[in-house]
Amino acid sequence: MPRDWIHTQLRRRGITDERVLAAMRRVPRELFVPPEARHRAYDDDALALSHGQTISQPFIVALIAQALELRGEERVLDVGTGSGYQAAVLADLAREVVGIERVPELAERARANLRSAGYAVEVLVGDGSIGLPGRAPFDGIAVAAAADRVPKALVDQLAPRGILVLPVGEELLAVTREQTRVLSKARFVPLVTGFRDEQAEITGPS
Repeated sequence: MPRDWIHTQLRRRGITDERVLAAMRRVPRELFVPPEARHRAYDDDALALSHGQTISQPFIVALIAQALELRGEERVLDVGTGSGYQAAVLADLAREVVGIERVPELAERARANLRSAGYAVEVLVGDGSIGLPGRAPFDGIAVAAAADRVPKALVDQLAPRGILVLPVGEELLAVTREQTRVLSKARFVPLVTGFRDEQAEITGPS
């Protein structure tokens, strides 16, 4: 791990929330990347996972966490959990985090990674574009895949003062019930909706 990565990758680019910086320092990113890429865990870049997915670069994870304005008592939905890294950072900052991942193999890997790192995060298999209406409302919703528009289903699941952070096209947005603001330019894998027939329902671990 580079000794000064928190300063060079995060603080210098505008990550000023000390709770977020501390969480980024604590969460062992190397546990969430494929074994063959662990020597690159703290590179200033996204890294490839299986099934065409990626683990976001550290700066983007920190920017999303900062934009959610978490203070420790919130319930957060993590959409597109992937390897579980972003969910771990959010779990370090919020009271409860629920993850949703459409690829069952990735969801199982995320559960194992989170257990190994010591984070109690429930990861469900399901269509992240529709969220988890039965578990709403959420104080924060973090989406790790790009939509072509802000999904109304996710906005509807926000608590009254909740914040949704997601990429739309190549812009990372922070969305509330009252306003939308652009945080950064960013490139993400696309948010895929729907399932193969055998994956039609939201499920937990088998």
